[in-house]
Amino acid sequence: MIQITEKAVKEIKRIQTTEEAAKGAETMLRVMVAGGGCSGMSYKLGFDDKPAGPNDKVFEKDGVKVIIDPKSYLFLSGTELDFSDGLNGTGFVFNNPNAKRTCGCGSSFSV
Repeated sequence: MIQITEKAVKEIKRIQTTEEAAKGAETMLRVMVAGGGCSGMSYKLGFDDKPAGPNDKVFEKDGVKVIIDPKSYLFLSGTELDFSDGLNGTGFVFNNPNAKRTCGCGSSFSV
């Protein structure tokens, strides 16, 4: 399971409103890990209207549904998804206890 902070929930709901208006359907946040980035793997966020497969894990926090595919879940289990809107930049932040090394910008990692 991954944890989602209150700030992240609020921002996801704000973005979801626009996505749902464009798609005309309820959406769920998809969190993925893909190869790439300066440390080997990078985080990806997107919206889907349903799980892609029967083994996708679905979590819910305060009305926000999150989908993670089984492969990504191996790297994301125990991760906290936060949202930063401070002076050092705005965006989603992954606090991943599985990451052994991260890049300077925090968007890629290795295990």
